[in-house]
Amino acid sequence: MFNDIGALEVVTLVVLAVLVFGPDKLPKVIQDVTRTIRKIREFSDSAKQDIRNELGPEFKDFEFEDLNPKTFIRKQLDNDELGLKEIRNGFDLKKEMAELTDAVHGRESESSSSDSAVGASSGSGGAVDMAKKREKLELEERPPYDLDAT
Repeated sequence: MFNDIGALEVVTLVVLAVLVFGPDKLPKVIQDVTRTIRKIREFSDSAKQDIRNELGPEFKDFEFEDLNPKTFIRKQLDNDELGLKEIRNGFDLKKEMAELTDAVHGRESESSSSDSAVGASSGSGGAVDMAKKREKLELEERPPYDLDAT
């Protein structure tokens, strides 16, 4: 709960507690606080159990932590039924960015050298001039496409 409290903060809180409550009343205050926290936890647990009982057997695996949007999304994305792990593992961002950079600068990358006939016109070094309009395409020639538009 308080994972970000360091040793200096704990010492400061103890010194303040001793100054405010005094050394005589401090053990009694600590007992009262822990008893109150324990009662709140018991009340919370019993309320959660009552809600689970009212929802029925189809919600027996329901966790209230799943109501947190971050937890819910993380749980759904880690679910392997959608195959998202395969997609995430199969996607190489560095390779994709290198290919895009090469296409923008008019260079051919290693992986796109075999695909150079797809996007390149004859003798233009892999770059396609999209400003020019041609009347007709030659036989078996693919129309140029813009990498920025896709």
